[in-house]
Amino acid sequence: MKHTISVLVENKSGVLARVAGLFSGRGYNIDSLNVAETEDNTMSRMTIVARGDDRILEQITKQLNKLVDVIKVYDLTSESRVEREIVLIKVSAQAKSRSEIIQLTDIFRANIVDISHDSLIIAVTGDEDKVAAMIDMLRPYGIKEVARSGKVAISRGH
Repeated sequence: MKHTISVLVENKSGVLARVAGLFSGRGYNIDSLNVAETEDNTMSRMTIVARGDDRILEQITKQLNKLVDVIKVYDLTSESRVEREIVLIKVSAQAKSRSEIIQLTDIFRANIVDISHDSLIIAVTGDEDKVAAMIDMLRPYGIKEVARSGKVAISRGH
């Protein structure tokens, strides 16, 4: 099962390495990791997506809470939350297929952020299913490159 964990940490060097080391040291893989400064520039929020059962998640949460630079750990897996990912997709776009790709981009409410003679770069923002569907629809045109941000998530309300 995939778990989404939000971790508020002190915004200083070495924190990311310690958190990532906690996972790798125990043999847990991180599916995605996103880190950025919060509204308070002394703190950063890490959004970590990892696979494992509830026992593994509990162990990870306890270990994260023991790290000195960790302020708060939230398991967002079962909470009502908003989550998004941004993906840049470079796709082959010859003259004959360009209008079809532009239509797909409009349908997915994505944006064309760069254009060249033989390719387009499309930015799509959304949940995992939307991103996967967009990539699947563009695959027949020839995807040249994909860059993903990883999931960012925040709980609803409160």
